Amino acid sequence: MAENTEPLLKRKVYFDGCPGCKQDRRKEASSGIPYKEFFYVWIITLCTALPISSLFPFIYFMIRDLHVAKREEDIGFYAGFVGASFMFGRALTSLFWGVVADRYGRKPVILLGIFSVTIFNTLFGLSTSYWMAITTRLLLGSLNGLLGPIKAYSIEVCRQEHQALGLSLVTTAWGIGLIVGPALGGFFAQPAEKYPEIFSQDSLFGRFPYFLPCLCISLFAVCVLIGSLWLPETLHKHDSKKKGETTIEDVETPYSSDSKGHTDKDEESDTQPKANLFKNWPLMSSVIVYCIFSLHDMAYTEIFSLWAVSDKSYGGLSFSSQDVGEVLSISGFGLLVFQILLYPRIEKLLGPVSSLRVASVLAVPLLAAYPFMSKLSGLQLTLIVNCASLLKNVLSVMIVIGLFILQNNAVSQEQRGAANGIAMTAMSFFKAIAPAAGGAIFSWAQKRQHASFFPGDQMVFFILNVVELIGLLFSFKPFLIEPSK
Repeated sequence: MAENTEPLLKRKVYFDGCPGCKQDRRKEASSGIPYKEFFYVWIITLCTALPISSLFPFIYFMIRDLHVAKREEDIGFYAGFVGASFMFGRALTSLFWGVVADRYGRKPVILLGIFSVTIFNTLFGLSTSYWMAITTRLLLGSLNGLLGPIKAYSIEVCRQEHQALGLSLVTTAWGIGLIVGPALGGFFAQPAEKYPEIFSQDSLFGRFPYFLPCLCISLFAVCVLIGSLWLPETLHKHDSKKKGETTIEDVETPYSSDSKGHTDKDEESDTQPKANLFKNWPLMSSVIVYCIFSLHDMAYTEIFSLWAVSDKSYGGLSFSSQDVGEVLSISGFGLLVFQILLYPRIEKLLGPVSSLRVASVLAVPLLAAYPFMSKLSGLQLTLIVNCASLLKNVLSVMIVIGLFILQNNAVSQEQRGAANGIAMTAMSFFKAIAPAAGGAIFSWAQKRQHASFFPGDQMVFFILNVVELIGLLFSFKPFLIEPSK
């Protein structure tokens, strides 16, 4: 028996000059958590998440100042298209960037994505017309294709026992970015009005009142870009494989065999990855569920800010952009604490699928209570809005982490970039629809304050709950299939 087992160990071959083999050699030598690589994952994900929703606290005022809406009730309609342009651009190119990441490496796509943030996010803050705002957001989304590759990267820099932690870091940074970004937008937009002792009306930030939050994010992106120049590559780049030898990634990647003893790996070179991925139902079912919840989350993100800053006569909270920023800052800090202390225990106890189901069930009554908050005021309103916002974001992150884990476990390494590209393309398409649809529904709802069926903003949150329930139903068998271990 020793004669039969010894050659199997020798088949683990590392190739000189291959960055993927170098990473695998490091993982084999060390069983600990790769803190440096995980730090890269965290700051890169944060960098790409910050500009996505940073505009929502001030987009209402930006559209007003650009004088494109003829009536106040129409502001939400035009704001929706600006919010949608980023996701529409990303939907057009995410699959392309995933394929590029699988062919040429994760690092080039990641660097280009960070660079696009520094350029087009800055230009968005300098927008002087409605169409300039839409164009810069569209280009930012089209060239920012790094979320899919960074999810694949988080899996590839660590051993299997740390993969859930790696994906959790992506989701944590992403969730915090989607909260800290709007907080920056809320605090730093219109600085000449909020902080006249520091910024004058004649200064650059007085003439471009929405430039300061964009500049802060772009400066952070510059620092991340410089640090990422030392980012280690993880993609295996072999000119050829010696017959009868198996590299370390072949041994560690699960694959199945048929009754004749042929394996998927034996035929992999003759198989088109795209065809396989689209036939991979554990992957595609998790992507579809991911899209439904992404549609909901993006619509909620825009609607919450529009609803909070709208006047109480329209069912809103009459918050300023700074008030919205404070709420989202508290949510971001609470989300960080939850991810570090509580989520790992919840995921270990319930598993990714059960935890996302529990979260979606709890979100329904929470959202149903939002319209009634407009009847509150003072400290009571502040406390309840902060608690509701924190809880809603915690539930959303629980759902997303579970789906990330399912998607990345459904494919092997050489298809992971393309798989995440498919997920990003589909998700971005749904997220492109969400702000436009959300803005239009919000604008329509504000015109029906005295309707008999779900008047005003009650209709908005009712529709959000319908989408949440659809996602919950699709998370059960026979639709959602967990990947085999």
